Amino acid sequence: MALKTEFRNQGNYLFRNRSYLPLIFLSIGLAVSLHGEYYETKGSENTLMDYWEFICLIVCLLGFFIRVKTVGHTPANTSGRNTRQGQVADELNTTGMYSLVRHPLYLGNFFMWLGIAMLVQNLWFIIAFVLLYTLYYERIMYAEEMYLIDKFKQDYTEWSCRTPAFVPKIKSYQQAKYPFNWKKVLKKEKNGFVAIFILIWVFEWSGDAVEHGIAFFELSVWFFAAFLSSILYLVLKILKRKKIL
Repeated sequence: MALKTEFRNQGNYLFRNRSYLPLIFLSIGLAVSLHGEYYETKGSENTLMDYWEFICLIVCLLGFFIRVKTVGHTPANTSGRNTRQGQVADELNTTGMYSLVRHPLYLGNFFMWLGIAMLVQNLWFIIAFVLLYTLYYERIMYAEEMYLIDKFKQDYTEWSCRTPAFVPKIKSYQQAKYPFNWKKVLKKEKNGFVAIFILIWVFEWSGDAVEHGIAFFELSVWFFAAFLSSILYLVLKILKRKKIL
């Protein structure tokens, strides 16, 4: 099989399963984090570490903001979580976030996952994450671009020549073609929002349990953040099922 075909097949497979395969990364990250907590030298905490989870949250929210800004200005059947039907694009997005970078959703995903990787507090794990993310999404972006080239041909080629794949070109920004759609954002991005706070709480709770040698329940700020975001998620889920969103 030619590498061109193999890369495309691999990208399509990873695209269809991109909501599930990162669970492996999460499991490894949590294991590394707990190992670090267990063997942590007492008294090694500093002021930066006291606020580390908030720093990680800021990085995650940066990625979430990029996704919101992207999804909110796109038409139907583009820039969605199209895992079941595979690649979908009724229209070529070239304005708004897509005037800065060809894959803004994956750029947003990078920062969201980077924030979670930083929770591990292990430099080598963060480096491994960046390398694996590059390899993982390189295949997905390759398959996606092949699909778009086949569908939009010269229009896509011309746009890709002036727009970088992953590192934004700020000076090339163009106003979004479509107005911001809050309903679309609430419907499509609620999963990522609640996941951020639940994962931060899980890392905090499990780390404290290992550090103190006992699993105990504490009403921390991260517990309330996870709880309230979960309530918001359930409300939005109900509104979506009732066709209000």
